[in-house]
Amino acid sequence: MIILEKPYVSDFLIETIKKNNFKVLDNEVARNYLPEEYLTSTFEAIKAYNNDDEPFYTNSENSINWIAKNLADSDLNKMIELSKDKALFRRTLKSIFPNYFFKECEYENLKNINPKDLKFPLILKPAVGFLSFGVYPIYSVEEWQKTLLNLEDDIKKFESIFPKSVVNTSTFVIEEMIEGEEYALDAYFDENGKAVILNIFEHPFSNGKDVSDRAYYTSKPIMKRYLRKFEELLNKIAEVGNYKNFPFHLELRVSENDIIPIEINPLRFCGWCITDIAYYAWGINVYEYYFKKLKPNWDEILDKKDGTYYYFTMGDIPNDIKKDEIKDVDYWKYLHNISHPLDIRKIDFKTNPVFAIVFGKTKSLEEIENLLTMNIRKYIETI
Repeated sequence: MIILEKPYVSDFLIETIKKNNFKVLDNEVARNYLPEEYLTSTFEAIKAYNNDDEPFYTNSENSINWIAKNLADSDLNKMIELSKDKALFRRTLKSIFPNYFFKECEYENLKNINPKDLKFPLILKPAVGFLSFGVYPIYSVEEWQKTLLNLEDDIKKFESIFPKSVVNTSTFVIEEMIEGEEYALDAYFDENGKAVILNIFEHPFSNGKDVSDRAYYTSKPIMKRYLRKFEELLNKIAEVGNYKNFPFHLELRVSENDIIPIEINPLRFCGWCITDIAYYAWGINVYEYYFKKLKPNWDEILDKKDGTYYYFTMGDIPNDIKKDEIKDVDYWKYLHNISHPLDIRKIDFKTNPVFAIVFGKTKSLEEIENLLTMNIRKYIETI
């Protein structure tokens, strides 16, 4: 069962649904993309899950409200709650990472914390969050105090964009800053709780304070280096969290000595349908692999690949540019930054925080590094 929700549904996902006749929950978003014969009523969706343990997938965490309302007592909802609540997730993983520091705090009590009692650098973020919204790297007492001053305005912005099931700013998590490189992966736990990895990305940043999602990339060396290591960690997480029949997107930090999960995003792969890049990079349709319980033959797939980097980049709109003041975007000029574009997806910049998602490939990491630091304002025409 697929639940389609805003903010974005790719043509690739719709074509996959039609090709495989996958079941889709009947809702307003789905009716904008699919004829009636592909749609399943709420009653039938609940019945299918209860009778057959129907596997679920969504393109957006906005659908979590539906699960919480209609399958509240299900194992599926329990796995979602464990995943979305970063504090609960940390407590659950305590047996695997006993020395990792984190602290929960209600928003209204943050001001009562004496920052001199904290160990910097640290990360402050909502206990329930999405992408990089509300994630603050803080390096000193002075930065802590400045962040709290700006937090109220930021919260109003988050609450106007996302429902509380996606970003909830009533509770925050303070946790130690994990050193090392950041990675992300798309995978699912099968019926036995074993991890099936469908893609691995490296998440580069322009500097130590950058928390944006401007670009991610994958390659044959990345897959070969981390596939088995990440599988081993995921299987441990499945055991302590009792995960089964569950698709997810996981973010991790890798240092010389540790692999530490940052957060697990439930019931979906990489957001905004960016997970589709697996098709361009590896020939893997992640939706088909999940619903048909397929496992990639990575030895065979990687044997045919060279050192090409496959990546996606998001044309993110700077926070201080008001959407109603955007007149147009020069997509043609923007695409000059991409040496080998594989797909460009124009996004409605009047209602979303990005104006485009582009898939590309390159032989040089310099191209991706340039995307991280380029001035994106020069492609946005304002009134």
